[in-house]
Amino acid sequence: MTRFVKLKAVDIDNPQENSSEVSADENTPTLTLEGQLAAVMADREQLAAEKAELQDRLLRARAEFDNFRKRSERERSDYLQFAAMDMVKDVLPVLDDFERALKVETADRDYAKGVELIYQRLYDALKKMGLEPIDTAGKIFDPNLHQAVERVHTEDEEDQSILGEFQRGYNFKGRLLRPAMVRVAVRG
Repeated sequence: MTRFVKLKAVDIDNPQENSSEVSADENTPTLTLEGQLAAVMADREQLAAEKAELQDRLLRARAEFDNFRKRSERERSDYLQFAAMDMVKDVLPVLDDFERALKVETADRDYAKGVELIYQRLYDALKKMGLEPIDTAGKIFDPNLHQAVERVHTEDEEDQSILGEFQRGYNFKGRLLRPAMVRVAVRG
């Protein structure tokens, strides 16, 4: 709580008059000049402490708001960037079906060419969105990218090398969308 004290005019030339107690009216306390100065200094120190506390609270509030804004912006960016991930994941079986259909021999070349064009358009659209196939040919098995469906004991191939692919794996904008299902060579 701040106190207001009436100060008396001080005569610099006559210091003896300054040391006497002053009373402006009955409601104002009687203080000496030193008492008045001490009260003003105490009020000043209290106000300085309050100011420092308020400045600290303001800086903390600004920092919290700035952190919240950055976090919200990052979450929004991640959401927008990976919003299509679930949709692409749902379309992958259709892409797999097209790949299987292209492997089947047919007597009608125009029909096969049409299926191939549809597959290529779908694949290009998904690739444009961020779909990236995982390359497995001639690679070493990586449990972060591949799922071993079959282990083949052989002495002809290097240990843990991929012999074949049952289902293609995909990344979506650098994140694993689906691991590749592969056949892995095992020595011994």
